[in-house]
Order: sequence, then C-alpha cells, then structure tokens
Amino acid sequence: MCGTPLRSAALGALLAALAAPLRAQSWDAPAARAVIARAIERRGEAFADSGLRDWSARAHGFVFFLGQIGEGLAEPPRLIKADQLELEVYWRAPNQSKQRIIGWRDRTDLPTDISYHRDHLGIAMNNFPDLIRLGEGDEVRDVPHPVSPNGPVLYEFALVDSLTMSFPGHEDIRVYEVRFRPRNFRAPRIIGSVFLDVATADLVKMTFNFTRAAYLDTQLEDISIAVENMLWGGRYWLPFHQEVEIRRRATWLDFPARGIIRGRWEIDGYRFNQGVDPRLFGGGPEISVAPRVELDTFPWTERIGEAIRDVGRPAQLQDFDAIRAEAVGMAMGHVLTGLRQTQVAGGSVSDFVHFNRVEGLALGAGGTFRSGDDARELRLHAGAATAAWLPTGSASASLRRGPLTWRFTLARSVRDLGDMPVISGAMNTLLAEEAGSDHGDYYLTASGSAALVRSLGSRTSATLDIGYARIDSLTNRAQWARGAFQRPNPGVEEGSWATARLTVRRQTRSFATTSDFSGQVVIEGGLGPLDYGRAFGEARWQVPAGATLVVLRAAGGALTGQAPRYRGFVLGGRGTLLGEPFRGVGGRRMLWAALEWQLPVRIPELHLGSFAGTGPTLTVAPNLGVAWAGGRMPGFFAAPSAGAEAAAGLGLAWFHGLLRLDAGYGLRSRRFAFAVDVSRDFWDIL
Repeated sequence: MCGTPLRSAALGALLAALAAPLRAQSWDAPAARAVIARAIERRGEAFADSGLRDWSARAHGFVFFLGQIGEGLAEPPRLIKADQLELEVYWRAPNQSKQRIIGWRDRTDLPTDISYHRDHLGIAMNNFPDLIRLGEGDEVRDVPHPVSPNGPVLYEFALVDSLTMSFPGHEDIRVYEVRFRPRNFRAPRIIGSVFLDVATADLVKMTFNFTRAAYLDTQLEDISIAVENMLWGGRYWLPFHQEVEIRRRATWLDFPARGIIRGRWEIDGYRFNQGVDPRLFGGGPEISVAPRVELDTFPWTERIGEAIRDVGRPAQLQDFDAIRAEAVGMAMGHVLTGLRQTQVAGGSVSDFVHFNRVEGLALGAGGTFRSGDDARELRLHAGAATAAWLPTGSASASLRRGPLTWRFTLARSVRDLGDMPVISGAMNTLLAEEAGSDHGDYYLTASGSAALVRSLGSRTSATLDIGYARIDSLTNRAQWARGAFQRPNPGVEEGSWATARLTVRRQTRSFATTSDFSGQVVIEGGLGPLDYGRAFGEARWQVPAGATLVVLRAAGGALTGQAPRYRGFVLGGRGTLLGEPFRGVGGRRMLWAALEWQLPVRIPELHLGSFAGTGPTLTVAPNLGVAWAGGRMPGFFAAPSAGAEAAAGLGLAWFHGLLRLDAGYGLRSRRFAFAVDVSRDFWDIL
C-alpha cells in the first residue's frame, strides 16, 4: 500500500504545483489520479509512524425519525421521534475501535415502533472502512471505498477545484475537491466528492450517495452521507462532524409519504496516548450500551426539546438536497434512487375512494412512470363517480432541471370552490355518507395547463401556470345513508376560460421550528364569458410564549371585473368560524383571521403496547376567529356579511396532536357547533 520515498516525493511535488485555484478537469485526468493515489497512500499509513498508540473521545449525537407527507413531498418533514445520545469512543493501534453509549434519552411526538440498527447509534471510524456497510449489512453491504487500494480500478475521478475550509477554533485548511463516480453504475458503488488537504492529502471531508445496486432493503429510496474531519493535536485528522440521511418509501405504491432517519454527530474531547485499557476491545458488538441505571443518570445540560431546537435549525443541518443533486449530475442519467420507475400511484386516500353529494361513491386509481435520474415523470389517474357515472382523470408530465420544473397537465376533475380546506377528505367522506353533512361546494372542470416552477431558495418557490378550462355546474346526485342531502350544490356560470396564475409560496423552515412564518400569495386572471382578475393570500405565523405557542392564521382576497361565481370567496362555519352557518357569507372580497393559544397540559398516558402511547399531554387551545365578506355577486349562494362576523372556540388536541376536537360559538348566530378531525398536518394525504 505504501509507495517508495521517490514516488511519494514526486506526488508531493505535483500536489504543491497544483495548489493554485483549479478549473474543473476531465474525468481520470492525470492530475486527479495523482491526487487520489497520494490520498490512498496517506490513508493507509496515516497513523503507522506517528507514534499514536491510542485515543479516546466523546461523541454527542441525535438520531431523528421524521415523516414527510403532502403533494410533491415539498413540505419539510415532521419530527416523529428523537433520540439523543452521548458516547465514549475508543481507538487502539493498529485498527481497533469501540463505542459505548453512556447517555440515551428520547422524545416521541407521534406514535411509532421504530427501532434502529446498532450502527445508526454511533459514528463511522476512519471515514468508513475499505468496504462500506450500513444497517449492520441489511441496508448496504461491502460497497468499495473510492479512497482504498481498489478505488482507482472501480471509480473515475475529476479534480474540481482548490478551496479553503474553516473550522471553529482552528486555522483554515486549503483542500482539493475531487469528485468520484463508478466505472460501472450497475454495481454496488458510491458517488460523491472527497476534500483532501493540499499539504498532506489527508481526507478532510467526504459526501456521497449510493448507486441503486447498493441498496439491499427494497424500501430504501436513497442514503446520503457527509463525514468531516479536523486536525486534532496538531497532527491527526480524526472525526469532527458526521451526518447521515436514510429515506424510505413504499415499494409498490407511489404515495406522498416518506420516512426519514437522520443522524447528526459532533465529536470532541480527544485524548491521545493515555493507555486505553485493551480489555475494552474484547468480544461483543463494536457499539455497546451502558446499563440502564447509568443511561438514566447521565447529566444532560438542557431539556431535550431545547437541544432538538438547537441542532434542528436548517443552518445546523447538512444540505443533503445539494449532495443528491450533485450526485445526479455526475450519474449521466443512471439510476441512483432505490424507487421503482413504475408504481401504482395516488396523491391521497381520497384519490382512491371518496364520497360526496354530487358524485356519490367515487373510485379511482393511478400510476407513475419516472426516469432513472428522477428528473422526468409521468403521472396518470382515472376515476369514476357511481351516482352520476361521471368519469374523471388526469395526465401530468414534469421535467426538472436544477431549480426549474416544467409541468404539463390535462385533467377532468370535480373541484371545491373554497380557497381554504376546511376538513380532511376522509372525514368529509365519513360525514357525508353517515351524517348527510358534506362540506364542499363543487363544480366540474376540464382543463389543460403548462406550469413553470422556480425554486427561490430552500423555503420559497414561484409557479407560473397558464391554462384553458371548461367549467360546468354539478347538482346533487347522491343520497346519504338516511336519505337525500338537504343542502343543494350551488350552480356556477358555465363556459370556457383562458387563465394565467402566479403563485409565490413560502414553506416552514424545519421540523424543529417553533417560531415560523409561512404562506402563499396567488394572483390570477381569466378571459372568457366573464373576464376577471383575482388575488388571494393566506399566512400562518407562530411564536413561542414560554412553554406555550401562539398561532395566528389569516387570509384575504379580492375579485375585479364581472367575475364568474366559481371564483367567489366563501366563509363561515367549520374551518373558519365554527358556530356560524357553514359558508354563510361570501362575495367579491373577504378578510379572515384566527388567533389561537396552544397550552400543553400534562395528563395520564394510555399505553398501547409496544407501538405507542397516547402521549403525556393534552393541548388546550382557546381561539377567536373574525371574518368579513363584501361585494355581492349576482346568483352567488353566499351573501356579503352585515359587518364583522366572529366566533370564539376551544380546541383539544390529543394522541400526540393527531386528533382534534373543536367547539365553537358564533357571536352573531348565538349557536354552538362541534367538529372532530385529524390534525391539519395530515389533510393533504387524506
């Protein structure tokens, strides 16, 4: 593995000559191969003649289990479970290592029975061995390392640039960025970048993904890893920071729901040549766990919620989207994701089955066809309503290049004219069928559109959509379990409109965010039997107040011109002013705001076996909503309000916030009303 002194000197001279800033070079250029050859040699001899006999350190880490849901999986993932760990890490020449978990606590935000592979609970030593394993060999097994003796045979390399890396409390380091990719993409390999110290060729940082063939677990979508080293004791490049993200999806169904395991580690407290006890490296697993009494008495310095917020901020987390994008760019169209290219698909449970008063029982199914690099996608869906024998369906093709996504859609669908969702699809189906209470007002649209989506950063996007749509009225055609629906479906102007729509959307920041602002603004124009202009905006702002949370939601909109009724605004009742008549007011203009104070109250937890418990808290949420609607629209079923409408209410969120019971009192109607549903966070997939 070690070269001759003459060869080492020659390689060192070549490295020094390349120390000036570089332009990206072609794959397998002599300079790139020379740099990697020196790195392989250095990796093999790093501690051989350094006098380093042993070292110990402390690793502080989190393992997060996250869930991501919703159309396009665009929203940040939600925290389901967080484990905080403290480890003692030991190393002894020539290559023995041991890790011992001495502190371990967790917090469960949603029901789960997840258990982690043991190697998810510790750090990777020496930037992974020559053959990489994850999930104790169940996720990936024996994937060759590019900076290993066989690396130049199995991988191509490109010298990209020289740059400066900064480390807290240490001098800046000049490094080379060298990208690598497999020579054979059908074999289990990794693809990514290594950053090498210009002076010594030590591995400073490494980021990578795996090829499709590397994944042994069929549910794996992808695995992304970033490991970072720092110069300790002025001599030794050893672990400093590590992160891993493991994403999983269903194997047979393309559904907007993803499970994510994310590990984050910081390593410090190094001590060198202290005489580590050789008995530590005896039998047993490399990562062991201290007795429960020791784990429970570990002296944590802050509450787990505060610790999660500290490390869960976007600025504290590795940007794995960028790492994946870089890998896809190097893959030349080869498949990297573990997802199947063809799957049964649906955007929500209601895409497969739902019930309302105009369609009756509606059934549907769909499919997804995607390219190997996941940049091109075709989605098809077909459905039929049994009460009206009404066929529906859609075909959507998308093409993504960097921050831009083109989307072309043909659709025939039944839509609700409300701008803000007021109930989950599954709950509306249940109430419509069993209670005769349908919380939708529907019209039929047959449309074609072309849209351009532009990412404006990690949180914001802009969408320009140009389309043409035929609009038709629908009438009640179904009956609920005990007879006819009492509330008729409103009619709309029928005809065809050419439309243009600009949407700017801002998402929440992170799964650990407590203070946040999100929302969207939509500006729209239409040409047809009745020309119109329309603007609508909604926002959600939450701020912590001690152990409580204050949430403000607001929306507003306005119509110009002789607008068609299907673009009118409606307010009242469930979802906006519980206690007032449902969608009892509306018109050309509207304003709405709701203020809620969320107070967690400790209650006894009901345990549900090994799966989960009901949670130790009940969130009590007093709230007040205020709304106004103006600008009468001829023939519209909702009239302008006589002034400001208001409703006071009390919400109770239980079972980790999954279930929500609301009671509201309309100050004008002087009536009480009640509503039960799942958390709003899950409405998109129901």
